[in-house]
Amino acid sequence: MSSDLLLIKNGRVVDPGRNIDQVSSILVRDGRISVVGEVTADVIPEGCPTIDAAGLVVSPGFIDIHCHLREPGFEYKETIATGTKAGARGGFTSLCCMPNTEPPIDNAAVVDLIRRRTREDAIVRVHPIGCVTKGRKGKALAEMEELASAGVVAFSDDGDPVYDSNIMRLALTYSADLGIPITNHCEDHSLAKNGVMAEGWVATRLGLPGIPAAAEEAMMARDISLAELTGGRLHLAHLTTAGAVVLLRQARERGVNVTAEVCPHHLTITDKWVLGNMGVESGGASTQAYDTSTKVYPPLRSGRDVEVLIEGLAEGVIDCIATDHAPHELVSKQVTFNEAAFGISVLETALGSSLQLVHSGKMSLSALVERLTVGPARVLGPAFNEFATLEPGTPADIVIFDPDAEWEVDPSEFESKGKNTPLRGTTLKGKVLTTIVDGEIVYSASPRSES
Repeated sequence: MSSDLLLIKNGRVVDPGRNIDQVSSILVRDGRISVVGEVTADVIPEGCPTIDAAGLVVSPGFIDIHCHLREPGFEYKETIATGTKAGARGGFTSLCCMPNTEPPIDNAAVVDLIRRRTREDAIVRVHPIGCVTKGRKGKALAEMEELASAGVVAFSDDGDPVYDSNIMRLALTYSADLGIPITNHCEDHSLAKNGVMAEGWVATRLGLPGIPAAAEEAMMARDISLAELTGGRLHLAHLTTAGAVVLLRQARERGVNVTAEVCPHHLTITDKWVLGNMGVESGGASTQAYDTSTKVYPPLRSGRDVEVLIEGLAEGVIDCIATDHAPHELVSKQVTFNEAAFGISVLETALGSSLQLVHSGKMSLSALVERLTVGPARVLGPAFNEFATLEPGTPADIVIFDPDAEWEVDPSEFESKGKNTPLRGTTLKGKVLTTIVDGEIVYSASPRSES
């Protein structure tokens, strides 16, 4: 549905960047927010398409600063077309795609390719993230200035950490000049070794090699120290441990220029899910144990880690929620747990999972929306501010969702090629009904509300 005009009426408008949380209406004109508040009959053109959002939440579209669209090179796992459809179904209007593609995003030509594919195939905004090192091999810095000029919004070798401390120091130094964050996957491989899940009693019971919390925390401490040394812009990807939150809080208190994200799965499920029975203990491993859909990098961790991560997010120590959407084809997961690929398909379940924190009273709805909009925009920089608000004059990137709608997760209905989710068969509470980009409805699950 495309129109120069669109009226969204009677919705609970939640715009954290402007401290708005009230029942209101929004008039969209020529792809931009025109009016927020009372929209009187005299300003509504005859025949204006209308969405009745009574009982629903209307907020800025969500911004995902960490996802894998797999294109170019791994189109059998995901494409820009399918990934952006999944994003729209999840309420995301902006996706930042990671550079572990083939070829990797380490030069302007690949950035241009992604931009061209985005123009041709995407239904939401796609922002490429460039490599820190050439080929993501960790040996030499990529041409960061060239990548910045080509339009990357961050730098990362995600999937692999920047292991060489001097290279990381140089990258952070450049980031200060370029004003673009370095986001590192903090994992000390010498500690993680061949681990496939979190180190702990669950891994021991299942006989699986574990990844200790120290593997994340040791590299994170190094990166914080280097950010403090250089004044660079450091962003910490997918935190999973209680100790990581402590390190982040201490760095913030010292004034280090560091931000961080956490994923929905690390906020809502634990390593017990690898035992089967969706984390419910039954005296031992069930017949559903070793479920490869629970294998993710970094791994699911303990209930205590989850509690501390939620506290950090609620307090604002952790800036934002990012999906780390990692779709895989079937054969990458239908193998033994040791052999299976790491990753969970998250875009379409992110809101329903994250709203558990609201329904359980651990966060307010406004705070959650802030972590999905203003928070990621703050990490990426001022250019993203206009995508994280419903202020008149800004692009009409909007999501409408029902925070109380219950639905059963059926991966066969996913828009993503990746059906790899441990949430199969679970009931989530909170569903996206409409996603709008530049005033155009790119996803709708609620024909009843349109007129």
